[in-house]
Amino acid sequence: MIMNPSSIHHIVLDGHSLNLESFVAVARYNATVELAGSALEAMQKSRALAEKIAGEGRVAYGITTGFGDFQKVAVPEEMSNQLSTNLILSHCTGAGDPYTEEVVRGMLLLRANALCVGVSGVRPLLVEMMIEMLNKGVHPWVPQKGSLGSSGDLAPLAHMTLPLLGKGQAYYQGQLMDGGEAMSRAGIQTLDTLVCKEGLGMTNGTCAMTSVGSLALYDTICAAQLGDVIGSMDFEGLTGLRNAFDPRIHQVRGQRGQMLVAENMRKLLAGSEILDNCQTDRVQDAYALRCIPQIHGAVRDALDYVRDKVEIELNAVTDNPLIFLEDEAVISGGNFHGEPMAIPFDTLGIACSEIANISERRTERMVNAALSNGLTPFLTTKPGVNSGFMIVQYSAASMVSENKVLAHPASVDSIPSSANQEDIVSMGTTAGRKAGMIVQNTFSVLADELLTACQAIDVRRRLGTHGQGIAPVHEAILKHVREKVDFYEIDREIWPDILEVEKMIRSGELLDIVKEYIPDFQ
Repeated sequence: MIMNPSSIHHIVLDGHSLNLESFVAVARYNATVELAGSALEAMQKSRALAEKIAGEGRVAYGITTGFGDFQKVAVPEEMSNQLSTNLILSHCTGAGDPYTEEVVRGMLLLRANALCVGVSGVRPLLVEMMIEMLNKGVHPWVPQKGSLGSSGDLAPLAHMTLPLLGKGQAYYQGQLMDGGEAMSRAGIQTLDTLVCKEGLGMTNGTCAMTSVGSLALYDTICAAQLGDVIGSMDFEGLTGLRNAFDPRIHQVRGQRGQMLVAENMRKLLAGSEILDNCQTDRVQDAYALRCIPQIHGAVRDALDYVRDKVEIELNAVTDNPLIFLEDEAVISGGNFHGEPMAIPFDTLGIACSEIANISERRTERMVNAALSNGLTPFLTTKPGVNSGFMIVQYSAASMVSENKVLAHPASVDSIPSSANQEDIVSMGTTAGRKAGMIVQNTFSVLADELLTACQAIDVRRRLGTHGQGIAPVHEAILKHVREKVDFYEIDREIWPDILEVEKMIRSGELLDIVKEYIPDFQ
């Protein structure tokens, strides 16, 4: 069961202990961060070894050589600091709108956590500075576009690093300003230069894709839970049949997510007079109602897979090369490659799209008098002059269709870079960004469904065909919605109603209500 990240107010960063909730707590809810003593010691030892290697002039990628295809070019010790700094200056090539504050906070957190492990050879000072930026609210301006997802998120992380050098731009107290000024106002001393290995330590890695994708994952988990709740409310308006959730059906198939969703539906639908009075109306419902466990359950299983991969990556070391103390080895590998995140984030986008797909189909059933089991056309009580909820379904359908475009996988694409030295890339950052766009559309589709479900329940009660009583948890949600949005008797500007319900969907307050009635709801 996912815990509420807003209840986490402080974390200790050690390179090993981040999970999805603590990540979201820092990125979205501004939890404070402290550096673990064990991480400080590990970084000190790693830095000492990096300096030894540089001093001895050993051939080590990115320490005594150039980067990418310039690995063949030796760099003298006296130029190694300039090499690291130049990497930042030359790589800040991003384009497009900037990432949100929470995504950039997540990037800072993930970069700091990866360096905490102590195999990257950077000074602890860099991690201390990033933690101070998190705690004091300095958020670099980082354009969203420009990463191939390997060698890591080079352009985004270069932009993120610029304020540490007193360069670039950053937000501080809601204002965008010169990066050096933002750091100065926050009382953070900037650096004149990076030193050997630190350019790679800051820019090699999957921090941008993992940040944006992890936030999308958390939101999609919430959307999946809301899908169960709102879908169950549709049953009251549509006089749905409970038999599709009989545990025996789901046990003989054995799919974990399916069994979980069926259990949720049984709990959500308990205590409904309307449902008690309609169970013999027909033999079975359409798929959008009857197959909620199978469809929502498959989404849940996909989210479990994505979460498993994300929580590994939250504590992963993803720069290159890596330095190991036991034998003083400097090993060049490919941990920066984003493929382990690209495929999960493409999966995330597909799964989230399915939440919206079935949601829109349920909305269509409620507004379509041919499918709604007796509800009024478009849920209006005065048809003809009034269109009711006709165009609410149009809006949902538009976003569902857009999601289908966005759900096309990014990870199956590649384009070579660095003179074909980096000849197959992940596009994982694109996958994460697309998943974030999909879940925002899905929240809006769910808001349309919830608004429609509340209208459908009230219309069903007015018709009086099956009684008045609905499930207690549904009554609480309906009351909560009606505190902000009145029954839609005659046509009025409907967009303010939609915005109010969207706020409820995105805030998490509806899931809080559900957990008051069903504490073990998942």
